[in-house]
Amino acid sequence: MRKPAVHLVCNAHLDPVWQWQWEEGACEALSTFRTAAELCEQSESFVFNHNEAVLYKWIEQYEPELFNRIRRLVKSGKWHIMGGWYLQPDCNMPSGEGLVRQILAGKKYFYKKFGVRPTTAINFDPFGHTRGLVQILAKSGYDSYVHCRPLRHECGQQADDYIWVGYDGSEIICTRPRLWYNSRLGKAGDKLRTQLEEIPELGVSMMLWGVGNHGGGPSRKDIRDIDRIIARRKDWTILHSTPEAYFKDLKRRKRELPRWVKDLNPWAVGCYSSMIRIKQGYRALENALVVAEKMASAAAAQGLMPYPDDQLKAAEEDLLWTAFHDVLPGSSTAPVEQHALQRIGHGMELLSRIRAQAFFCLASGQPKAKANTFPVFVYNPHPWPIETTVVAEFNLPDVIFCPDTFWVPSLLHKGKKLPIQAERPHSNMPMDWRKRVCFKAKLAPGVVNRFDVTLTRRSKRPALKNRQKNGAIRLRRKNIDWAINARTGLIEHFRVDGRDILRKGAFKALVMHDSSDPWGITTDRFDTVIGCFRILSHTKSAEVSGVSAKRLEPVRVIEEGPVRTVVEALYGYNDSFLILTWKLPKEGTEIELNVRLLWNEKDKMLKLSVPTSLQDAVYIGDVAYGRDVLPATGREVVAQKWSAVVSEHDDLALTIANDGTYASSFNRGQMRITLLRSPAYVAHPWKDWATVPDNMFRPRIDQGERLFTFWIDAGAVDDQMCAVARRAQIHNEKPMVQWFSPSGCGIRPKPFALLSNKNVQITTIKRAENGDGWIIRMFEPTGRRQKTVLRILVGKPVRRTITLQPFEIKTLKIDTTLGSVVETNLMEETG
Repeated sequence: MRKPAVHLVCNAHLDPVWQWQWEEGACEALSTFRTAAELCEQSESFVFNHNEAVLYKWIEQYEPELFNRIRRLVKSGKWHIMGGWYLQPDCNMPSGEGLVRQILAGKKYFYKKFGVRPTTAINFDPFGHTRGLVQILAKSGYDSYVHCRPLRHECGQQADDYIWVGYDGSEIICTRPRLWYNSRLGKAGDKLRTQLEEIPELGVSMMLWGVGNHGGGPSRKDIRDIDRIIARRKDWTILHSTPEAYFKDLKRRKRELPRWVKDLNPWAVGCYSSMIRIKQGYRALENALVVAEKMASAAAAQGLMPYPDDQLKAAEEDLLWTAFHDVLPGSSTAPVEQHALQRIGHGMELLSRIRAQAFFCLASGQPKAKANTFPVFVYNPHPWPIETTVVAEFNLPDVIFCPDTFWVPSLLHKGKKLPIQAERPHSNMPMDWRKRVCFKAKLAPGVVNRFDVTLTRRSKRPALKNRQKNGAIRLRRKNIDWAINARTGLIEHFRVDGRDILRKGAFKALVMHDSSDPWGITTDRFDTVIGCFRILSHTKSAEVSGVSAKRLEPVRVIEEGPVRTVVEALYGYNDSFLILTWKLPKEGTEIELNVRLLWNEKDKMLKLSVPTSLQDAVYIGDVAYGRDVLPATGREVVAQKWSAVVSEHDDLALTIANDGTYASSFNRGQMRITLLRSPAYVAHPWKDWATVPDNMFRPRIDQGERLFTFWIDAGAVDDQMCAVARRAQIHNEKPMVQWFSPSGCGIRPKPFALLSNKNVQITTIKRAENGDGWIIRMFEPTGRRQKTVLRILVGKPVRRTITLQPFEIKTLKIDTTLGSVVETNLMEETG
């Protein structure tokens, strides 16, 4: 009979930042790696394992001699490159492409520097794991995965060794080490004795050990104690090992492993909304990166500009850093938060320059502007035509110092007059010198679209109509009927094609009981209402708005035209204020909601309540390269660019897209969108100890002004659920809008890639990592088999029919010179 085996995987879990800043993380990496290298060199059997390319980059930069020692140890098998990612990110909130880039950057670095390709992925510390990871791992060269959270009682997965099944049917073998990822200093022997008390059901187990969180790793005492136990316990096979060796052993019993077909959540549900600025900034940077890549690829592939690989990689590294599992979830200190915002700003600035250069290249060949005409150019980064609301600003050539002069815009596009309206610009200049226009436009795919705006002078600004009647403002359009109660500021009704979508009193801002704990470790829900925002008085509305008048209607129309009506409503709670701005279209069913929150509460949460009229509804959300049915129990859940309340009974779906909000809950037909929380920084609950000092001021997270945007739509289930991923992508990867007076020179560029099927997404167009050719990544987001024609128009034209299975990610490598298309894995490998 084969002896039970335990594989000892020594590591030093080292958070680059958490309660410390990155400089201290770099110092600890140097110290930990130096100690580990000495122990590897001094012990015959000991093997050290470590992951995270960012740490190795620090060693390479700050102590090259140590880096070379590690390279020699890796070559001799004494030091094992584990995991292979850039770092351990949050595994719920990054998009599927964001997770791919973590792996791609890490694996590229480790292969280049050490010649290794890990096959076991490692995420010991992240706070839950999306099911979309399975396909990503399987298509990135991994066959196995190690995680520690959530525990059995938290997610319902009782087996610690199991097969995890992805949305597309991909599979990966997983293990959850039962005694956590680290050990206390000098106590590794005690941990091993505890491990040996229980014979593993499958005859093989893994024990992670080494001082962690702030680094540390192994000690000489730990190694001596473990080696003594190995020598004594002849009834066990105990080896200094690696994750890959453990899974090689486990695979012999693969047929006995249970299968898990869900995500691995929840844990620390407060992290879905803590530090909302980091989350919004991460999403903005993620979107800006893929749009900049698409624009730069289209321009570079046609010889209009060099491909800015170094700048794109620098911005990508800012993105990867911000995804770290104590940064993006909002569980770090205020200095770490500030540094993350700096990294986001750095990445956004780099990408804005790339985007501008690509834009001017892609606007080549446009005719000169006619006299008294203002050309507005809109670049559509998507592979299919879209219809969207375009907002643009530009300056008049000269200022007329007359407060009553107003310029009315007109728009002619391809010989057809389009509806357009003027709205208040960002500037507050008293004369009409800066123009802001809004129009609905159909945009051709992958190219710059031109719209020529002309202006007609009027003697004064058009007056706004008083829309209030019987205590409400009601707007009836062809497809929607919407009303807001002027006394409460709550939505009276929202109907699409005559059918009620919402119950009366929708979009109430609920203040929820919360704690100082930014993780939310001790709960899985926030469902105790302790108050709500109420409509302001006329005098308070004037004060908060900063107007000169003493009184101001708290609910009123602030813009009106042939494109849309804009309604503003003001609310208050204690010392906090809320401004909801509703933008209702003259045509179509999608409503935009802008939220401006001035938040001064502590240890409280804010949710927007959206009670629906839909019967027997389920709650569905967007996740990394997938979509999932979310719990409808009131538990706090995490989703990405959209969520939906879906009733097959009524054949109705309400969909809400967002640009950086991840948390919500759903129960009894009511969606509650979590806007933010206000816990303390790194206030970790422990036993009955106080989480924050009670004798001094301690700052809270997310105090001050915060902004949110949502796009709300409703209709038949099939229509909405096929369109929601596309609409969310359009709102996140926004077309670039710019007023511009072209030179009239050059030839108009072609789109890089077009798709015939709007239900298929292109998530990435970029230069291949080896610089040879171009990468196009496609995704099927609806859960249905799709077929599309892919056309490549740059270089030698290509036309291919592509079939994607439900939720399939497909990566293609394009040679625009030869006109060849080759499918690769996510690491851009064809073997």
